[in-house]
Amino acid sequence: MAETLILRGTLVGHSDMVTAIACPTGNSNMIVSSSRDKSILVWTLNKQQGNYGVPKRRLTGHRHYVQDVVISSDGQSALSGSWDCELRLWDLNTGVTTRTFVGHTKTVSSVAFSRDHRQIVSSSRDRSIKLWNTLGECQCTIWDGSSRTNWVNYARFIPNRLKPTVVSASRDKTVKVWNLAKRRKLRSTFAGHGGYLNTVTVSIDGSMCASGGKDGVVFLWGLDGGYKKLCSFDAAGGIIHAMCFSPTRYWLCAATEKAGVHIWDIEYKCITFYCSSLNWSSDGSTLFAGYTDGVIRVWEVRH
Repeated sequence: MAETLILRGTLVGHSDMVTAIACPTGNSNMIVSSSRDKSILVWTLNKQQGNYGVPKRRLTGHRHYVQDVVISSDGQSALSGSWDCELRLWDLNTGVTTRTFVGHTKTVSSVAFSRDHRQIVSSSRDRSIKLWNTLGECQCTIWDGSSRTNWVNYARFIPNRLKPTVVSASRDKTVKVWNLAKRRKLRSTFAGHGGYLNTVTVSIDGSMCASGGKDGVVFLWGLDGGYKKLCSFDAAGGIIHAMCFSPTRYWLCAATEKAGVHIWDIEYKCITFYCSSLNWSSDGSTLFAGYTDGVIRVWEVRH
């Protein structure tokens, strides 16, 4: 029997666009979201029909829009990046900022933990990618291009690599792979998009990444060996704002401006199901999608 997505409910608490959603590993009863209302919400999920959860704690301190948020693997800490040029590390049990990362000169567009959570990567509209330790100390800076308008919109670690490797998406329409251990060496550049890129996401096993942005086309790129284009998907012309791979299925999900949420079956290269942010629960059973009205809608996979 085919699998479908059923709308289970909503999460209401933000007063402006939901910019990112983070789901912890091994805990299906909470998520964390960031917003242009300058706050981060920690949600307790009661999973009731209609009202799927309630805000447990609101994290405040950023002085501008919060653009991205991720959760540590133990679910005890969150990391955020903001238009105020700062990163913040939060204790989710107390709601207190435990560390502030200062160094970017423009909007922090994305943040991410390494698999072992010993390193942090951030991207910015100041055209840089920075590698940090958890003490808030910048270990190295990569400058992507010479143009003042070529800011870096997204950066993520590639898992299962012996040396720290990062993939980035930029306004110059390219995806780049960086080896941070070898003098910040540029390993590969992927080109083919017809517009600036908003996002890049890496598969759970680190074998591929997907990129998307203004041209409404998703490109899938191989990260093992050949560094080549694998295939592409059309998002019906809508700008792509966010993407994520399902942790348990061969699915790629995209939040688009015109057509809402798209889900493609990567193996069969077809749309499985027809927003500003989204993420899967760690068990792959629930999709959380954030919208510009500040509401998070919750979708459950049904057989």
